[in-house]
Amino acid sequence: MGESGERTDVTPDLTDLVIRMDDVSVRRGPATLVRDLDWSVELDERWVVLGPNGAGKTTLLRMAAAELHPSAGAVHLLGERLGRVDVFELRPRIGFCSSALNGRVPGDEIVRDVVVSAGYALLGRWREQYDSLDLARADKLIDAMGMWPLVSRPFGTLSEGERKRTLIARALMADPELLLLDEPAAGLDLGGREDLVGRLSELALDDTAPASVLVTHHVEEIPPGYTHALLLRSGGVVAQGLLADVITDENLTRTFGLPLRVRHEDGRYSARRG
Repeated sequence: MGESGERTDVTPDLTDLVIRMDDVSVRRGPATLVRDLDWSVELDERWVVLGPNGAGKTTLLRMAAAELHPSAGAVHLLGERLGRVDVFELRPRIGFCSSALNGRVPGDEIVRDVVVSAGYALLGRWREQYDSLDLARADKLIDAMGMWPLVSRPFGTLSEGERKRTLIARALMADPELLLLDEPAAGLDLGGREDLVGRLSELALDDTAPASVLVTHHVEEIPPGYTHALLLRSGGVVAQGLLADVITDENLTRTFGLPLRVRHEDGRYSARRG
């Protein structure tokens, strides 16, 4: 893989893509947050995006969520180009779970209502009515995320890990075509992280699940079943492609600016200073 960050696999037909970014840059004043980025995600792929603080990971994810337009270049999401589509029609097709949402959920909202209200793109259930199919789907997702014993618990009383699992269930409620997860394991203790990684692995291995992009700082948080990786540093691509080709000593050392050695065992990655 060259310095340009060229993918190690073959570029797919455009009809198979859920994300396509061509020569994309994002600038804010004198700062360039993302520069000259080319990236695409296929329907059946699960991507992890890794990099240090300030690498451009969250900026990238916000573009993929149709929350941010590029300063230069073209972003296509689910066959639509940003700037030429009504983003309010596009966003319901994308499940987005981020820490920013955590603070916007009413503390007295119970778990079931946090999840089912995503069907109307609402935060906080009011007078809207949900049919039995909506409620059954919400309950199924809540159970899959291990939250069924807490289905009637107020969101404000949940632990950090329980909140993360509730919000992932919410992100899946509208049956999205693309799932975006912004540092889902951040702030979790070891047990919470391992439980979440296991559940995300089950989701990744489900053929009916949507294409997924997960942002993290840590290779230990990559769930088994993820297929591709994108490494960013200072807004630019260090490497991208198939997971096994990208998560290497050389690439992680270049990404984090520190000599690192990678270990892969039982489907999980770990890294330490070399």
